[in-house]
Amino acid sequence: MSYFRELPDLDYQSPLVDRTSSLEFVRAKNLFRRVKFRSDFKKIYNAFQKYTIIEDTRPDQIANQLYNDSTLDWVVLISANILNVRNEWPLSNSNLESYSYELYGDNLNDVKYYETIEVKDAKGRIILPAGEIVDKNHKIPKPVTDTLPTQSYIEYYNVDTNSYTRVENITIPVTNFEYEVMKNDKKREITVLKSRYLEQFLDELRLLMKYKNSPQYVNDTLIKAENLRITSP
Repeated sequence: MSYFRELPDLDYQSPLVDRTSSLEFVRAKNLFRRVKFRSDFKKIYNAFQKYTIIEDTRPDQIANQLYNDSTLDWVVLISANILNVRNEWPLSNSNLESYSYELYGDNLNDVKYYETIEVKDAKGRIILPAGEIVDKNHKIPKPVTDTLPTQSYIEYYNVDTNSYTRVENITIPVTNFEYEVMKNDKKREITVLKSRYLEQFLDELRLLMKYKNSPQYVNDTLIKAENLRITSP
């Protein structure tokens, strides 16, 4: 990941036990220096494109496909607003099965919740949207006395027939495994920076990475932390 090459350096007092002087410093990358896309840049619709991550595809493979450089995998992650690849990148099918079984065990195929199906009237207008999490016996309108406790339905007024129409069995079960599959599939849909905006992004990033004048300033790419072994009483 070439991202670390973009980070400026930081000299801090050596914590090593074999140091020979209190003046020794260790140079490292300043991991606290982070960037993200400007909010106004994110609003430029044409600068980004939707991307669907297919099975077993890694960030570096996407970077190679989009930017002809696999080391720009971090650009893919930043534009997708992914901070934790382990948790936010989609699992392969085999890994998802293993993860789900480890999570649920023998309850893998138990019902996690019920959700609505889509219901439309004769003119194709949506009366009930799909995907709303409800009880198994969800009813619209909810009756004062439920005489059908194991059945779900929706009743709506049909203008064409001047009467009420009832659609029954409007809920479907979603198992624990199906829930994990849907959650994993949502991770497959990301937004990535278009290649023609790559150089502009890299130029701005490198400009932001530069240090400004401060008591710790050495140069544009290096600051030096205070030596507490000398300054502390």
